Amino acid sequence: MVSALRGALGFLTTLPVRVDERTWAAFRRRPVATMLAGYVVGGVAAVPPLYAPSAPLGAFGFVLAVYLMTGINHVDGLTDVADAVAVHGTESDRVAAMRDSHLGVGGLLAGGLVVLGLFAVGWELTAMGRGAVGVIVAAEVAAKLGMVLVLVRGVPRHEGLGSALAEHASLGTLALGTVLALPAAAITWPSPAGAVALTPGLLAAVAVCRLSNSRIGGISGDVLGATNEVARLAALLAGVIAWTLW
Repeated sequence: MVSALRGALGFLTTLPVRVDERTWAAFRRRPVATMLAGYVVGGVAAVPPLYAPSAPLGAFGFVLAVYLMTGINHVDGLTDVADAVAVHGTESDRVAAMRDSHLGVGGLLAGGLVVLGLFAVGWELTAMGRGAVGVIVAAEVAAKLGMVLVLVRGVPRHEGLGSALAEHASLGTLALGTVLALPAAAITWPSPAGAVALTPGLLAAVAVCRLSNSRIGGISGDVLGATNEVARLAALLAGVIAWTLW
């Protein structure tokens, strides 16, 4: 599992983790290591809202930390998928739009909404004190569990990152991923915010998976990236609302 975690961190984050054929193969065999990467990313991303001197700085720092940690591959996948979904032509037209290197209106809108949403949530997180740490970690773990769900339930559209990871993803992988998510669900106890964050994250992943299967013929690395971005934001919104109410 250590090699698989190194592979997950190497492919899902910008951390200077050395990735070779052995770690990549380990990650392919155990894509559930994605879950552990979620704890790492969430823990680091929680630092700015926790220590920022003001809400605006905390919000900006949160967005910055998320994308410094994860890079732009996930949000690039989101914009590509959004461009494809926005096309009203045939499936081949939508796939062509997804592969087009130019940013379309759908991608611009989706990417802008996600970044704006993260900033708004980051503003609220800064006022939550230590509770922000639990919500951020839970949301990132929810996003990674969503990616695992897509690997299990999605149909790979072509050979690539998505198909390579989906090859060894099974219901057992999803079950183990759910078990690994339990600490994140309990991290905000006695507040249920952590547990509440998981469900919308998974529902968002299901929505992205179904949309991808029906509109572009299956999942890919871009779809995994889109899942991560949408599920993270959905989980964060739910977690912040739950923390505020309870």
